[in-house]
Amino acid sequence: MSETGVQAKTEPVYEITGGKPVEGELTVLGSKNFATKAMVAALLGDSPTTFQNAPPIGDVAITEQMLMSIGATVTTDGSTVVVDPTTVIRPDVQHPDSASNRIPILLVGPLLHKFERVSVPALSGCNIGRRPVDFHLRAIEAFGGVVEETDEGYAAMRRGPRLQAAHIRLEYPSVGATETCLFLSVLAQGRSVIANAAVEPEILELITMLRSMGAVIFTSPGREIRVEGVERLSGTFTRISGDRIEAASWASLACASNGRITVNGVTLEHLGNFLSHFRQVGGGYTRLESGAVEFFRESSTMRPAVIETDVYPGFSTDWQQPFAVVLTQCEGISIVHETVYEDRFGYLRALSKLGANSQLTSHCLGSLPCRYRDKGYDHSAILSGPTQLVARDTEIQIPDLRAGLAYIIAAAMAEGRSIVSNVALLERGYGDIVPRLSSLNLDIKRTTRPVPR
Repeated sequence: MSETGVQAKTEPVYEITGGKPVEGELTVLGSKNFATKAMVAALLGDSPTTFQNAPPIGDVAITEQMLMSIGATVTTDGSTVVVDPTTVIRPDVQHPDSASNRIPILLVGPLLHKFERVSVPALSGCNIGRRPVDFHLRAIEAFGGVVEETDEGYAAMRRGPRLQAAHIRLEYPSVGATETCLFLSVLAQGRSVIANAAVEPEILELITMLRSMGAVIFTSPGREIRVEGVERLSGTFTRISGDRIEAASWASLACASNGRITVNGVTLEHLGNFLSHFRQVGGGYTRLESGAVEFFRESSTMRPAVIETDVYPGFSTDWQQPFAVVLTQCEGISIVHETVYEDRFGYLRALSKLGANSQLTSHCLGSLPCRYRDKGYDHSAILSGPTQLVARDTEIQIPDLRAGLAYIIAAAMAEGRSIVSNVALLERGYGDIVPRLSSLNLDIKRTTRPVPR
């Protein structure tokens, strides 16, 4: 209590004392980027869907509460989640925390199959640049919906008794827009074509799930998906695969700290180009008989690299922040060219406080076609190394989810104590991360402090 009798507000922070190799064993959680979308897909069925290996993270809890706000029954038993859509009675998503992720716009498709008019809250998410919903809105209208923006978010209305098939070519192979098109097309009347679609592992996993519910979906080379609309879908059973973004983060932690981490639940095939760049700079990995993967630093001298983020099968934008910390330990000049989001380098300011040497530029330092060429965005980074990271009770505030893991890696490497704030943003995607990291030999604890005025 304060002197005025008012209880002072507090916030959780991590205190990390680093400077030694991180070693040990852990298991990746189920894929965040699939679990939440699969829960939305369950609304398309006329019977319950069961998920195993659901991650205990904030985004899953938020999605659960959004589904329950429209009447769906969601039950959780450990890592098993059951979504029963047969109890859905309301077309308006009502939840105060729904604006903290990108799920609301994805709910429009499944709900429009059930109701003539629906509404969802305004959208938000990580502070990594604009994440417009134009692709989603155009898709909804192409399938026979009418969308208007309201003070609270978006309202959509179905023109006829049933959504109609559409042929859509996405301007950019957006994961979210591809998901919206899938949700709209599987129960629409007729044959739909989604051209220039995303093909991330999570999209293919979603297609597999929808097929098991009774959807007729064909994939073909060239990013084209064809969907034959059906009258009904049923519930199914789905096991959520391990999170490939998290797996790459632990690999980066092992390599950057010159440690050795055994990771369970990894699907190496989903790591693709990450593994090639990881080898290129001097990282190593071994696949064990148990199916786990051991990540470590293989080369005594780390080599620089040029990284360009891209849609799958390219180097994922969610890999670049943890991997950039690895690049601070490489001998020479490394380049990171971000082509997916225009504003994803804010985390470098905090790394500079720990001693990292980086510079931003609006030039495209790479060969990939880039949407941000000559538009003035600082979307290329130059990293010089190796640099010794040092913390002297240095405070670093997490700006977005994936940058949060980059900060954990940097704090683990830095000699001395770091104080990491805004950890709720990290826990949204990684849950209670402290026990897992403490099971390694990382000195980390979660504590609270008064909120700075």
